[in-house]
Amino acid sequence: MVDPEVIDCLIVGAGPGGLVAATYLTRFHRRIAVVDAGSSRARWIPSSHNCPGFPFGVSGDELLSKLRLQAEGFGTRIESGRIVELARADGRFEAVDDQGRRHHATHVLLATGIVDRMPPFGGAPDALERAIRTGAVRLCAVCDGYEASDESIAVYGPVNEAIRHAVFLRTFSRSVAVVRSQPGEPGPECAAMASEARVELLPVTRQLRCADGGGCAIRFEDGASLRFDTVYPVLGGDAQSDLAVGLGARVDEGGELIVDEKQQTTVDGLYAIGDVVSGLNQISVAMGQAAIAASAIHQRLPPNLREDEASQPETAPDLPSP
Repeated sequence: MVDPEVIDCLIVGAGPGGLVAATYLTRFHRRIAVVDAGSSRARWIPSSHNCPGFPFGVSGDELLSKLRLQAEGFGTRIESGRIVELARADGRFEAVDDQGRRHHATHVLLATGIVDRMPPFGGAPDALERAIRTGAVRLCAVCDGYEASDESIAVYGPVNEAIRHAVFLRTFSRSVAVVRSQPGEPGPECAAMASEARVELLPVTRQLRCADGGGCAIRFEDGASLRFDTVYPVLGGDAQSDLAVGLGARVDEGGELIVDEKQQTTVDGLYAIGDVVSGLNQISVAMGQAAIAASAIHQRLPPNLREDEASQPETAPDLPSP
């Protein structure tokens, strides 16, 4: 017997990974729900040329819109809200969102991502968003280092971490400098790396702001100022893993969830994909993890054999035109 109030899987988060998992599970004829807080990290992407299938680039908002249209076209139900409580008892999960709505599911898939730590940014309240849209501030060297080829690049963060990222970015540009977010000297290994790669080490920064004519202006504690075409902050991020940790799920030293080869956390029935999981934070990786997790959840659920034709709906749901 199937309890109509208990769904097969609750997906928390409708970023690229969550939406791909929703499409898979809906097409497996599983009963699912998606709850989304509207804060996907993908929304920061002005244009990605690193996303498979988009040779001319795609913005984060456009990609999310297309993936959502695809999932909803097959019948996925997506609710706006933030899951604030997650409990497990009697082999099922109960989730409560910030509007008091309750969801009961035999499985939960977390696609909650991370929240980037941003640098102090001067100017209007939307100045940082504007800088990201124009490429004056970039968040992922793997995603768009190519777009910054031979620009003047600053890497902003603690000196050792910034040096490691700066050396990677020297693959793309001849002019890469480290701008310290806090006082401190590099360790011997990182100092040698910077010297060998010809990465300039600059003093502690007071403030970043959009520069006149484009790029980013950086003001230092001594009052001096320099302009760069683009700045990469490397301040880390906060993994949104609290719901899983509250159930006893294990995390790594960065707070990201540890999963097995099928994306299951150390809590039975609780899966995680995307940036909230240890590993390379890339859209293509999140989508692959979504396929793995959704397929694993489908396989461990009881078989959902199709009923006789007489009991089937007369028509399938209409899909939107391409």
